[in-house]
Amino acid sequence: MGKMTAAGTGLAISAATPATQTPEGYAALTFTEVGGVEQVGAFGATTEVTTFQPLKGPQEKYKGPTNYGSVQPAIAHDDDDAGQTLLRAAADDLSNKLYSIEVTYPDGAKRYFGARVFGYPENVQGAAAMLMANPSIEISTTIVKVAAPAG
Repeated sequence: MGKMTAAGTGLAISAATPATQTPEGYAALTFTEVGGVEQVGAFGATTEVTTFQPLKGPQEKYKGPTNYGSVQPAIAHDDDDAGQTLLRAAADDLSNKLYSIEVTYPDGAKRYFGARVFGYPENVQGAAAMLMANPSIEISTTIVKVAAPAG
């Protein structure tokens, strides 16, 4: 994959979870595209730094727990969009069920992960602005990366 713009990136959600955390497991699911996505935002795992300072010697640093990250997309709110409807349902779901998320890059590369939607706040700005939504999607599994199809 070379350099590219984000134009054409897609965001989709599935209420199902894959049988396996593999590209094949996710590819077997049916995803519903979320319309009106202005931006997805940064996402990916980070590992907490755990430190120990002995009385003699330099501070030691170790890898602590991993946080798989979150996604807070900016979406032009649309009550009739099926993907947004599923995101709102996931936000209202109190069962702690995982939903599957698919991010598709313009070149066809994909990122899959399991997540929970912790909210779907609506964002009302000025009269000349779109009514937006900024769902809070917390990633709970490793991110499965699928390369762009050979072309």
